[in-house]
Amino acid sequence: MTKGLDINDILKIIPHRYPFLLVDNVKILSSGKKGVGYKNITINEPFFQGHFPEMPIMPGVLTIEAMAQVGAVILLSEDKYKGKVPYFAGINKARFKKKIIPGDILRMEVEIIKIRGPIGIGEGKAFVDNDLATEGEFLFAIE
Repeated sequence: MTKGLDINDILKIIPHRYPFLLVDNVKILSSGKKGVGYKNITINEPFFQGHFPEMPIMPGVLTIEAMAQVGAVILLSEDKYKGKVPYFAGINKARFKKKIIPGDILRMEVEIIKIRGPIGIGEGKAFVDNDLATEGEFLFAIE
C-alpha cells in the first residue's frame, strides 16, 4: 500500500503549523507502521537566521523533530488514532552524520516499531540524496 499525503492532508492530521511544521509530504508504505516523508530545505527557514547566518545548517534536533512528525502522520492517519495528539517522550541513539543545508531535499524513512498502550517507539533515518544525514529513535506518548 502506498498512499501519498500532500501538505493539505498533513495539516488535517497533525497539529503543527509554520514555522514548526517540518514535513512537506508523506508516502505511507504500510498503514500505521511505515512511511517516507520529504522536506524541501530552503534558505527561508526561520532557524537559518541564527544557525548559522554565515554557514546555514539545519539544526540536528529539528531533523529529529521532522522525522517524529513523519512518524506522527503515519500513525495518526490510522482511524484508531485520528484526532489524537502525539508528544515527544524521548530521543535515543541519535547520530548526526551529514550537514543539511539550503537546497537539500530531506528524505525521511520512518517506522513505528512498537506501541504499548499510549506509549510508542519510532525509528527514523534522514537522507540527503542517498547519504545518511541523521538517524535516531524517538519515544512518544499519544493523548
